[in-house]
Amino acid sequence: MGLVHAAIARELTHYKEWAKPPLALISGGECTVTLPSGSKGRGGRCSEFLLSLFAASPDLKMISALAADTDGIDGSEKNAGAWFTPDIREKAATMQLRASQFQHEHDCYGFFAKLDALVHTGPTLTNVNDFRIILIDQ
Repeated sequence: MGLVHAAIARELTHYKEWAKPPLALISGGECTVTLPSGSKGRGGRCSEFLLSLFAASPDLKMISALAADTDGIDGSEKNAGAWFTPDIREKAATMQLRASQFQHEHDCYGFFAKLDALVHTGPTLTNVNDFRIILIDQ
């Protein structure tokens, strides 16, 4: 899902055939994450989606994104999801955090925790859907 959303954002950013920035891409629905046997991954499907999007879009310097579960808990930890902006992308580069390494370890929680980019809402007691938004600036 992260790869597909990155491709859509890239199409809109570079070719501007469908619409012109600023734009918001909004999607919902629950993704699945398949962990390899023996994996000790941390996080959940929303943060995993966001890490995939982050890793697949290094050329899209002007996008920001958020992915969160409406019930307030995204997988194995106590966060609802995660977010990033161009500033967070710069911070990751400064800290020499490689998204691909965290992807390989399925540690999306660890990646966004190091960047102080986790969404914490606490339990909302409303499991409506997963929510994703990508903001494309000019």
